[in-house]
Amino acid sequence: MGWIKIFESEAAAKQQIPLTKATALVVNGQEICIAHTSAGLFAVKNACPHLGDSLSRGTTNYLNEIVCPWHSYRFHLATGEECQGRTKPLQRYPLEAREDGLFLMTNE
Repeated sequence: MGWIKIFESEAAAKQQIPLTKATALVVNGQEICIAHTSAGLFAVKNACPHLGDSLSRGTTNYLNEIVCPWHSYRFHLATGEECQGRTKPLQRYPLEAREDGLFLMTNE
C-alpha cells in the first residue's frame, strides 16, 4: 500500500475533470475512476459492481453520486453504496491533497 501522485495539484485535477464528469486512470495496474462533484473529488474502482461497465463513462449528480452509463445504477461516492441496495458497494480509494500534488492510496 502506498500513496501515488496522480495530479500536480487538486486544482489541476478539477481543471482536467469538469464538474459532474469522471475520468479513468491506470494506477499500479488498477483502473481507477476519478469523479468530480460539487463535494470534491472521489476515487473508486472503474468498474460497476453490477455488471462491470466503466463508471468513468458515466456522470455525477447533485446527490454526490456517480451514475453508471449502462443501467443507471447510482452509487454514493462518499460511502460507495448503491442507492437502492441492488448490488455490492463500490471499492473506494482515499485521495489526499498536498502542497506537492493530489495523491491516491492504492491497496497494492
